Amino acid sequence: MDFTPSEGQCAARDLAADIFAGLSTPERLASLGTGTDTELWKALCATGLPEAVEETGLLGLALMLEEQGRTTAQVPFAASCAFGLLPVARHGSDAQRARLLPALRAGAAVVAGAFPRGASGGVRAGADGTLTGVVPLVPWLQDATHVLVPAAAEGGGTGLYLLGIDDVGGAGVVEPVDTTAPWRAGRLTLADSPAEPLGPRDPGSSPGSSPPSLSPYADALALARTAFAALQAGVCAGSLARAVAYVSEREQFGRPLATKQAVQLRAADAYMDVEAIRLTTYEAAWRRDEGLTAQTHALTAAWWAAEAGRRVVHTGQHLHGGVGADVEHPVHRHFLWGRQLDAYLGSPPELLAELGRTIAAEPVTEDM
Repeated sequence: MDFTPSEGQCAARDLAADIFAGLSTPERLASLGTGTDTELWKALCATGLPEAVEETGLLGLALMLEEQGRTTAQVPFAASCAFGLLPVARHGSDAQRARLLPALRAGAAVVAGAFPRGASGGVRAGADGTLTGVVPLVPWLQDATHVLVPAAAEGGGTGLYLLGIDDVGGAGVVEPVDTTAPWRAGRLTLADSPAEPLGPRDPGSSPGSSPPSLSPYADALALARTAFAALQAGVCAGSLARAVAYVSEREQFGRPLATKQAVQLRAADAYMDVEAIRLTTYEAAWRRDEGLTAQTHALTAAWWAAEAGRRVVHTGQHLHGGVGADVEHPVHRHFLWGRQLDAYLGSPPELLAELGRTIAAEPVTEDM
């Protein structure tokens, strides 16, 4: 395994870092409130970063999402790439790819993922392809033009379906939902809403295809878990960086707080947690890009992001002392994002239980 980024991946990461750091400043975020930064989204799309994800792969996307997380930039970059661009590119039919990818690359279309916590039985598909069911929380749903929905089919199994927001129709409705982090989320209620299945597509028809045994739903779920774990890695890294800067400057009894052993140990533990999230995320992303099985690795990254991510953002706030209790301080935004991400990725015990079941069900292969 070699997680060393390619030249193209490094270039995309560096460009993303410049854009996020330059535009997603604490002052700008404070003025946005809970709104989406439309100007930042336009800037990202104008530089071609969403389009670059197809070339850089999931590992390249993970590197860019880390940079978004460092600044807690309020744009639907993770959602639209993880639930839209990459699944459509891999599993969409030729007609779907021709129709959807140009708009996704340009940022004119945004896809949200209606993936419920736990089992994927929140929505069921009818024989006519319509969808019925409720997903209580869909990140960035209020900004989406389309929604990717896993649904239980009548014949068994879970399929992936794509529908336009305008096609929710009938008794279906999109309702705003307030979340810990300002993700413009919503509650999706579907009632005989028309949708089109995404895939299956011949796994050998494009480079970097998923293993033949992996369904489009399983691949999309692993992809999303990896992407949001990468976002958490950036959120945690940003929180820790702010804490280190603060304790290096803040003095107590004539000495910087950073000279105290207890502070150093707390920061060191947080650093190791950040690196664990990053490493497991990189491995899951690299394996998917290489066409190797990555379900267990995505679950491992999600577990680290949920379990360790919670510890890191608490540490970031704690090391700020009383300042960390100020809800207007930039470190508090990292705290809110970190807690929202750990809740969205799932309960760590539930993730571990699913990981155990997945490992037990997987055949032993050479690439394991």
